[in-house]
Amino acid sequence: MTAVIGLTGEASGTISVSFTEGSIIAIVSRMFGEKVESLNGEIKDAVGEIANMISGQGRRKLEEMGKVLHGAIPSVIMGKNHAVSHFTTKPVVAVPFETDAGGFTIEICIEG
Repeated sequence: MTAVIGLTGEASGTISVSFTEGSIIAIVSRMFGEKVESLNGEIKDAVGEIANMISGQGRRKLEEMGKVLHGAIPSVIMGKNHAVSHFTTKPVVAVPFETDAGGFTIEICIEG
């Protein structure tokens, strides 16, 4: 499951957060305080909100450095073996994370 957020303002780009099924089920189960058994609409909404939180923190730090960016509403993609492409001429920075239940990756690409 992946959430993608478009960025505009003094620069443009995208940020995405991609989760394995196991990692997002474990994360959302902890967030909700109850066991989630499978991917559903609540998890889809949670993925978008997690991406919003990550994007918001990153944009706040960039604003402190003098670069103001605005984030769009996240688009959430569900399904096994999906791919995310960032349309850019700049490098995409990917930061992988690992949990006991599986991994997730944050990808960031900013131009300008």
